[in-house]
Amino acid sequence: MKLLKNTHLHSHYDMIVFCHLRWDFVYQRPQHLISRLSKNLKILMVEEPIGRADHKELEGLAVSESIHILRPTVDNMNELGAFLKKTLKTQVFSFGWFYSAAFVDVLDYLDFGVIVYDCMDELSLFKGASPELISQEKYLLSAADVVFTGGKSLYEAKKEKHHNVYCFPSSVDQNHFEQNDKNAELPEDIQSIPTPIVGYYGVIDERIDLDLLEMSALKMPEVSFVMIGPICKIGEEDLPKAKNIFYLGMKTYEELPTYLNAFDFAMMPFALNDSTKFISPTKTLEYMCAKKPIISTKIKDVVRDYSDCINLIEDENDFKQAILQPKSNFEDLYNEILERTSWDITASKMYKIIKEIA
Repeated sequence: MKLLKNTHLHSHYDMIVFCHLRWDFVYQRPQHLISRLSKNLKILMVEEPIGRADHKELEGLAVSESIHILRPTVDNMNELGAFLKKTLKTQVFSFGWFYSAAFVDVLDYLDFGVIVYDCMDELSLFKGASPELISQEKYLLSAADVVFTGGKSLYEAKKEKHHNVYCFPSSVDQNHFEQNDKNAELPEDIQSIPTPIVGYYGVIDERIDLDLLEMSALKMPEVSFVMIGPICKIGEEDLPKAKNIFYLGMKTYEELPTYLNAFDFAMMPFALNDSTKFISPTKTLEYMCAKKPIISTKIKDVVRDYSDCINLIEDENDFKQAILQPKSNFEDLYNEILERTSWDITASKMYKIIKEIA
C-alpha cells in the first residue's frame, strides 16, 4: 500500500465501507469481498479512528486504483461522522457497507442510496465489546436495506430482526490455498519443528481453547502444535507453554499456503463460549484446499456442515484419537464442498443483490 495525499481522498467514491478490522491485519472476509467488488466500484474503506495524538496528518492509503483506505485522525467514534463530512468531497454515495454497528452514527452525516450490513461476527459477544453495540446494531438494522451474514447461525439470529437477510458463509480462494509444491523450501521457523505438526493459523484470542491446547500437547509430547497468527485481547502470559507448542507470529496471506503445506493436520481448537457461538471459520475451507485432515471442536456451523469429513473433538483424548484415526475419504468430500464455493461467486451474488436494490 502507498500513502495518499489528502487531495486524492476527495475523489468520487461509489461505496464507503466501515470496518472494525485493519486492511493490513489478518486477510479475511472484508478484504476478499471488497477487492472483488472494487472491479465494479470505486471504494473507500474507513477503519476505526487512530487518534490525534501521534497522527497530525490525515492517514490515507491506496491498496489499488479502486480501493482507498482511510484511517481517521479523530479520538473516538462519536467524532467520526463530522470528520468524514468535512473531509470527503461529497456526502452522498451509492452504497454504504458496514462491518460493525459501532460506525452507525455516520448515518447522521452521510447519505447512502443503499445501506448494507455484512455481519461476519456477533461483535457484541467479543471480549471488551462496547455495551452500546446492541443498541447501535438495532439502529443499523432499522436503516439497512439488506443484511448479509457470514454463516448459518448468524443468519438465523438476524432473520428475526430484519426483513431482507441473505446467508453468505465465508468462502475460499481455492487457487491460492491448494498450492501443493511439496518441493518448495519451508520457511526457517517451521523447518526445524519435529513432525507430525498439528497447525493453526488465525487470530489467537479469547476464542481459542487454551486449556485444550495445553492438555493435548501434554498428552501427545511426540506431536508438535504450531500456532500462527497475532495475539489479541489476551496476554502472552495467558498462552500455554510446553516444549511441543510453537508460536510463530503473524504471517501474510501470501505466506500462509507454504506454512499450511508443512502441517500434517490442521486444527481449529476453538473454545465453546459466547464469542464463538455464531462463528463460521473461514479457515475451514482453506484447510480443505490443502487436503489436510482437520480437527475441530464442536462449533455449531462446523458440526452441521462438515461433520462427515472433519474430526470433531471435545477434549485431549478425542484430539489424540483424531490424530490416530483421521476421517477416511475426506479428500473426496472436500472436493465436493469446494466445487460449490468461491469468493468470486459470493461477491458476484452480493453485487447483483445490491444493484437490484439500487
